[in-house]
Parts: sequence; C-alpha cells; structure tokens
Amino acid sequence: MKVLVVGGGGREHALAWKLRQSPLVSELYAAPGNAGIAALADCVPIDSSSTVELGDFAEKVRMDLTVVGPEIPLTLGIADEFEKRGLKVFAASQAASEIESSKVFAKEFMARHEIPTAPFTSCASHEEALATLKKRKKTDYPVVLKADGLAAGKGVVIADSAADAEGAVADIMKRRKFGTAGDRLIVEDFLRGREVSFFALSDGEFVFPLVTCQDYKRIGDANRGPNTGGMGAFSPSVHVSQEIFEQVVEEVFVPAIRGMDREGRTYRGVLYAGIMLTEQGPKVLEFNARFGDPEAQVLLPRLKSDLAELLLASVEKRLDKIDVLWHRDRAVCVVMASEGYPESYQTDRPIDGLDKAGAMPGVTVFHAGTKRSENGPILSSGGRVLGVTALAASFDQARSAAYKAVESIHFSNRYFRKDIAQEAVAFEHRSHAGSASAASARGAES
Repeated sequence: MKVLVVGGGGREHALAWKLRQSPLVSELYAAPGNAGIAALADCVPIDSSSTVELGDFAEKVRMDLTVVGPEIPLTLGIADEFEKRGLKVFAASQAASEIESSKVFAKEFMARHEIPTAPFTSCASHEEALATLKKRKKTDYPVVLKADGLAAGKGVVIADSAADAEGAVADIMKRRKFGTAGDRLIVEDFLRGREVSFFALSDGEFVFPLVTCQDYKRIGDANRGPNTGGMGAFSPSVHVSQEIFEQVVEEVFVPAIRGMDREGRTYRGVLYAGIMLTEQGPKVLEFNARFGDPEAQVLLPRLKSDLAELLLASVEKRLDKIDVLWHRDRAVCVVMASEGYPESYQTDRPIDGLDKAGAMPGVTVFHAGTKRSENGPILSSGGRVLGVTALAASFDQARSAAYKAVESIHFSNRYFRKDIAQEAVAFEHRSHAGSASAASARGAES
C-alpha cells in the first residue's frame, strides 16, 4: 500500500523508518521530510500545515494511509479534511486534538471526568493571573504556569517565588513570549514525584496501551534550565510497576477516551499522557494528541510487530483484534541540538560522522532538523538536529552505544545532555535484573 508520513522531524523519521520495514508498504512518501527521511521515502515539498494541499496530493496519488506526526496539522483539522475525502488517516480530529492544543480545555476536561491532575486555576487576562498569584502563600511555591495554546513544548514555566511567577506571567500574557498561546494561562500546583511518559492507541472505543518510556524536557544536565521539546529518552521506564501501569490505563486513558466520545469528540489516533508519579498516586501533567518526540525514537525501535498494521487497525476500528510484540531490549535516545536552543541558535552547520555512527551495532540516527545542501553535505536546519538511538540488552550497553555514536558526530555548535538514562543504568545495577519492575504493553515482549 501507499503511505504518506506528514512532518519533517525526528518523530517522523522514526515513523518512516519503522513503516519502511513493513511488508504491507510498497510506496512511502513524506511531506516535507528531511535529509534522513529522504533516504527512506519520496519527499514532497508540502508544508505539514498545508492541510488542503496535502489532501489534494494524497487524493491524486491515491494514498492508502496517511500518518500525521506533528501537532500543528492536527489542530488545523487535517484528519477532518482527509476523512471528508474518504482518505484513511491516522490522526486525531480537530475537536479531539484540543486536548493538546488548549491546556484550559484539557484541565477542565480532566475535572469533568475525574481524571487525577493537579489543582489549577484558569486565567483569561494578565490581571486575573496576578490576582490568582496574590492568593498564594509562600508555602504554595513553586507554582506551575502554562500557556494555554501550543508552544512547541516550551510553554511551561516553574516559578520558585511570587516574583518569578509574576515575571513569567508578564512574559507570557503581556510580552507574548509564546504568541497567541498566552491568551489564557493555567496556574497550577506543583507536583512532586517522577515524571513518566505513557502512550496509548485508540480506535474511538478500545484503548491499546504501549510500552512506557521516560523523556528529559529540560535543556541542561540534572534537569536544569528551561523546558525544551525533549533532549533524550529511554524505554521502558524503570519507575513503573505493573500495578501503576494498570492504574494509569484504568484511571487516565479509559476515562479520557470515554469522556471524549461522550462529548462528541471521538478520539482515534495516539494519545500521550505525561504522568507524575506522586505519593498520592499517578496524576496527569498534560495530554498530547500525537507520538512524542523524542519518545517515538525509543518506542518504535522496541516495536517488534508491524507498525503499518497497528495504525491501520486504529483507523479501521479493530484494535481489539490486534496482538503486539515488543523487543525486550532497552532503548536510549540522546538528542543532539544546536547550542542556544531552545532560544536563539544558528543553523546551516555541516554535519560529519553520520555514516560512521549509523554503522555502529544497535544504533540508528534519526534526523530532526537537517537538510541536504546543494553541493551534497547534510546541514543542520533546526534547534534539535539529531536523535541518536541505541538498542541493546541492557540500559548500560544501550547508553554506552548511544553516547559512543554521539561522540562520532560533529557539527560546529553541537550540544547534548550528558546524563540521559543515567537513572536507568543506576536502577539496573541496583536490581541486578535489569528493569524488573518496568511494565510492558498488552502483548508479549520477546
């Protein structure tokens, strides 16, 4: 069958890489793709936000399945556009994707359907946000401030004091640091615990949980500095027992999918839940209506089954008939970024060592922000440039392989965290059994 992947980042490269392995896929396209995806698929110069043009292209080529990666086309209604043309598309509808595109909607939705999350107040103006902060005592800090709309994973600020919080509110709502995403604001209690990433597929009724993983949102080692789109990840999480896994499915995913259906926003696609494991139990930090980036770069290499068949089952409403196998191997991904990210940074830097890194055992280099120059060399073209993923029998081996590959790749302003998956290696050493408490998705790891 003919398959189109919409997007041009590391998540989309991982999707294309896995789809290319499917015997069901005869032709693979990407729009717009990147230098890495171009080695696997025919890239077409259509921006992922051009939903009508993408629909025209898919209709002309008679695409059998379109897989949407990033959030912008989801919020613009690409699923609705394709479905009205009778085209199969793996993507949440515009109404369903509001669970990501509006933090206010998501928090109020969780409150309506009794999904565990932090106490919050939604604010529609700078003055209302300041008034909300004035009600907080010193012991109520730190506090979490969230811009309502999409901000590429950077619209969350953790403020340690009232002064910091007021400054952040001004940045978001007055100085428009995140543009129109700051029209409204969530003021939320800070949750203490460990953050874990959960993903599940849904066909509108059935919930199919995937294996767990953990990402690193802060730019600096030891989780310091501003939030980013993600600086690395590992899978499975070493902090999730089978009991917690089942609790998240029953208390978060099942009521979320059922609630969306009851509200006329039937959810088909992949749903992400960022979960904080607190002393009071798992609580939702946020929902996303897509695969995570870089989480996709550790989830998909561990998937033993056919991704095309799995996504088709979601689109065709037959997820309850699917069994999925996962590799027992551990996966570690280290993101290589342009120095200065997530603020200002320079691009168009020649990248050396890609072939050497990609030839290392168990290593796959996923391109995130790359392009091919007119005279041949691959250049950096974004803040996050590459996701270097390694798969191995243990976290120690996977982490060592990933960093060995990273050290062989060079561009003039490269930056990467040095502590990705350290906690997983430490847990593995303590347990002597390698992530014995990590949960797997339904289906067998083998």
